[in-house]
Amino acid sequence: MKRFSKMLLLAALLLAVVPSIVRAQEAAAASSPKDEALRLFDDAANKLVRLAEAIPAEKYTWRPGEGVRSVSEVFLHVAAGNYSIPRRLGTPAPEGFNPQGYDKSTTEKAKVIEALKQSIENVRKAYAGVSDFEKTAPWFGGRQATMREIMFFIAVHEHEHLGQMIAYARMNGVTPPWTEEAQQRQQQQPPAKRP
Repeated sequence: MKRFSKMLLLAALLLAVVPSIVRAQEAAAASSPKDEALRLFDDAANKLVRLAEAIPAEKYTWRPGEGVRSVSEVFLHVAAGNYSIPRRLGTPAPEGFNPQGYDKSTTEKAKVIEALKQSIENVRKAYAGVSDFEKTAPWFGGRQATMREIMFFIAVHEHEHLGQMIAYARMNGVTPPWTEEAQQRQQQQPPAKRP
């Protein structure tokens, strides 16, 4: 009887655990390097656009110090990277695009935001075209980089400048929209009951 109880318990545990393991394996199999890099990229890219929209137009020429990029210059630097780096993935930059001086090409908020949005679509198009993640392309320092590394580099570049722009925004009294939304949700929560 004791042995039967142990076997029954083991069978019940297996029935409870196996479906979870199978679902986790299916989810992992459904996630490619492209999916993972795109999730990271989209997270930062969407936040960059929201931050660009939240920062007042009169702050687009603000810079934290002499010789440091202004608000508009950082957003346009990101856009330039979104056009330049995907060339290594096989996606050409738009006709007439010149990375030299692109970050200083305008300080007009609407134009900066539109340039940022278009450049983000360029990256998404580039990611969609990658099928061989082990294929290599020339990279910085004269070495070769895999398509996977380049895709993740683009996502990291977005995140690097997202952090920079969060600091710029806060220095100018602008709370990132997603933080403001989280704070509002917290304020709407009923107070926790004390024991």
